Amino acid sequence: MSTLLDGPLLDKAIFLSSNNMNSKNYPFSLPLIQNLREIRFSSQVTFFVGENGSGKSTLLEAIAYKAGYGAEGGSKNINFKTSEENAYRGTEALAEQLTLSWRRKPKDGYFFRAESFYNVANYIDYLAKECSGNYQAYGGVSLHHQSHGESFLSFFANRMGRDGFFILDEPEAALSPQRQLSLLLIIEELSRYSNAQFIIATHSPILLAYPHATIYSCDSQELRKIDYKETDHYQITKRFLDDPDYYLRILFSTSERE
Repeated sequence: MSTLLDGPLLDKAIFLSSNNMNSKNYPFSLPLIQNLREIRFSSQVTFFVGENGSGKSTLLEAIAYKAGYGAEGGSKNINFKTSEENAYRGTEALAEQLTLSWRRKPKDGYFFRAESFYNVANYIDYLAKECSGNYQAYGGVSLHHQSHGESFLSFFANRMGRDGFFILDEPEAALSPQRQLSLLLIIEELSRYSNAQFIIATHSPILLAYPHATIYSCDSQELRKIDYKETDHYQITKRFLDDPDYYLRILFSTSERE
């Protein structure tokens, strides 16, 4: 077992202002990005939360790109693009303003991006035509030979390992609540007993409940550290489950008036 560090592998991300930044272009048009100077990582698990379009996934993508991972996800050995080049221009421009301060460089790592995981699975199949051993790190079979949720969990259970640096963008997308609990257990085992570090963008109140995690909200003009029960994800989910009939009456009556 490796000696645990005094803190996670990545200490902080520093954003430097530049005359090359155009505040009219995304993501520099976001007040969150304009006001961002530094993100400190004080725990093994860090979450970014926020509404759609708040910039949380863009932050993850910029950190991943700066750390050497492909824009569509994968390890440092998997680097491909299926979209037009300008689709990544904003992320790459943000990464250029970014400096990563490491306590120690990771031995392994992966950028898991739920939105493009299908493309990653295609690429792994392509590599496996040359060497079937490429499946070994993913459970021994093609990810396409499993259900969507099973392929996600197979990746988490087999590909993530000790001393790794893992950036996960909405990993809950294909997971049932039960499987989200399974992912929590995997994260706990890796972060407690090795130097593995996780930076995760999520909408899942189940994942956000991970103890001792740092949670950053992207919903205001500045990145803000908040507690689990302060998140909209927890509050809205709890209120709905406490009284779903009330929420549905309000929701549907509003729809009828419109």
